Amino acid sequence: MPGDVQTFIITIIIILIAISLFLTFIPVGLWITAFFSGVKVSMGTLIGMRLRRVIPSRIINPMIKATKGGINLDINELEAHFLAGGNINAVVDALIAAQRANIDLEFEQAAAIDLAGRNVFEAVQVSVNPKVIETPVISAVAMDGIEVRAIAKVTVRANIDRLVGGAGEETIIARVGEGIVTTVGSAQNHKSVLENPDLISQTVLGKGLDSGTAFEILSIDIADVDVGRNVGAKLQTDQAEADKKIAQAKAEERRAMAVATEQEMVAEVRRMKAKVVEAESEVPLALAEALRSGNLGVMDYYNMKNILADTQMRESISNTDPKNQSNKEE
Repeated sequence: MPGDVQTFIITIIIILIAISLFLTFIPVGLWITAFFSGVKVSMGTLIGMRLRRVIPSRIINPMIKATKGGINLDINELEAHFLAGGNINAVVDALIAAQRANIDLEFEQAAAIDLAGRNVFEAVQVSVNPKVIETPVISAVAMDGIEVRAIAKVTVRANIDRLVGGAGEETIIARVGEGIVTTVGSAQNHKSVLENPDLISQTVLGKGLDSGTAFEILSIDIADVDVGRNVGAKLQTDQAEADKKIAQAKAEERRAMAVATEQEMVAEVRRMKAKVVEAESEVPLALAEALRSGNLGVMDYYNMKNILADTQMRESISNTDPKNQSNKEE
């Protein structure tokens, strides 16, 4: 008898484990929820999802939401989109929102937008309720050299047909900035821009900046416009400073050449003096040679010395003459 009880308990445990494994592998509760929500899905389909490593709730719950929203979807399409890495909840929400707003949006199109990396639900919302994109401060210079700083607010609406392959907000901001720079740059003076800021809006809006983008530009409004630096005056100042530095460099070059020429002249004078000293050093030798050879007599030599002494005396007298000193001082 005790053996039968033990066998019974083991049998119950095995049955419970089998039931728990069955309920874990096959989501019966999810199947019941889907059945009472009007979603027809077989137990084999749920088992197949498990075998394909797809979480059934990720497919069935959006399917229930779509069915309640009046949208007929194929469960195989949802599973394929999930396996491709798409966001099924966002796609279903976008389809429901598009249906409520009378926007023609098919599942294939919504799935393509989602797989392209865009938030399809947000795109539908922006298509219904346009949003405002504010540009950063854009600097432009008018023809008179005055800088004008402007901030624009661009009202855009999502274009569902161009969401796949269309450019984003960054392109819109870049194109609007380019249009503002072009418009301000073609103005004769900055005052005309300040007086008529709507001129920028009209000119930029007429350029068709939304072509090739995922948005449709509804309006461009200049939120703020201000005067910046006097770029023309700054450029002239910089040019004058550059010309000054060039002139200083040329003057320094001329001075260096003059100093070099002067140094060459001083060196030449020194060489000439050295030659004179060298020549004077040879005079006593020449006199001695003349005396030895008899070309110069002793009396001639003394007469020459007397003449030199007389010359030195005259030079000393002329240097000590008060008239000469006064003339030198003048």
